[in-house]
Amino acid sequence: MTTSVGSRLRPPQGPITNTLTTGQLPKFIELYVIAGALLIVGGVMALMSAFSVGGWVFLSVVLYLVALGVLSSLAENRRRATDRIVRSLVFIAFLLAVAPLVSTLVTVTVKGIGQLNWAFISTTGGSVFDPDTLAVTVSHGALQAVVGTLEITGIAAVMSVPIGILTAIYLVEYAQAGQWVARTVTFLVDVMTGIPSIVAGLFAFSLFTLIVGPKAFSGFSASVALSVLMIPIVVRSCEEMLRLVPHDLREASFALGVSRFSTITRIVLPTAIAGIITGVMIAIARVIGETAPIFMAASFTDNFNANPFSGPMQTLPVLAYTGYKFPGQDIAASNASAWGAALLLVIIVVILNIIARIIAKAFAPKGAR
Repeated sequence: MTTSVGSRLRPPQGPITNTLTTGQLPKFIELYVIAGALLIVGGVMALMSAFSVGGWVFLSVVLYLVALGVLSSLAENRRRATDRIVRSLVFIAFLLAVAPLVSTLVTVTVKGIGQLNWAFISTTGGSVFDPDTLAVTVSHGALQAVVGTLEITGIAAVMSVPIGILTAIYLVEYAQAGQWVARTVTFLVDVMTGIPSIVAGLFAFSLFTLIVGPKAFSGFSASVALSVLMIPIVVRSCEEMLRLVPHDLREASFALGVSRFSTITRIVLPTAIAGIITGVMIAIARVIGETAPIFMAASFTDNFNANPFSGPMQTLPVLAYTGYKFPGQDIAASNASAWGAALLLVIIVVILNIIARIIAKAFAPKGAR
């Protein structure tokens, strides 16, 4: 009896195999397969004298997916093969989404870096006539465009951000479920989100034409057009951030006898400040590169004008547009100025995002120590 019990408790003889770790492909099999697919497809297309980059990449991806699925099915199992193929498709979709952004940044950087210097940033573009030699000297500068971009976008942000944040606070903290005012505001915000930018420009131009008169071009008019585009973005982003604040924080504050206003200003807003600032920066980045509404409401000029309430103003996106659409006698210089303005606009957006990240990190609630 003792022997039979011992034989039952004795561990089985021989090596122990784990079915969860056996039959695995090498760690970097995806890299090996894609490299092999690129070489095979490239060699076949070179032999057929029909090589093209687009066809090479597409056929290599197809061969990679087929080969990876077959190898995984033979060496592992069907479920692992499906997992590898799906992960590869997700990664390919990510590359397709990032490729236009990378291509745009590389193109703008390569073509604009030669024009971007301190003289280009600190001088005003325009033409100078020399009465002695009767020569016209054309200079390409972006100072008037930089000042116009910062002023117009800044005024639009000053008008849009408070309206957007207060509207989001009303929708999240004060509006009752099913209330007709809340439904109306939500509907109007949805409609404003889909308004084309040129319609906002027409609205601002028509409004100031009725108030001031014909050809009422000004930077403030362009700011009004941009604020129409900014407000719905700020409202939507801030509304989502406020809804993410746990209700337990509000209930704990109310239980201590704190008023709703103090709860919002001292608990809810500081908790959601990082997301709110991110949403505001998204709205600014959305409108700072607009061309059509600014072109219609503020027009453009080569003269330096820092007064947003009188006369046309120049901005970087409009400078980039006019550099190609209305080039001067030196077409190459005008095109280079357009690329320089585009690169300068990208740099300004990056700087603003970095500043926003720093501010959000500084004012975000500190975690438990």
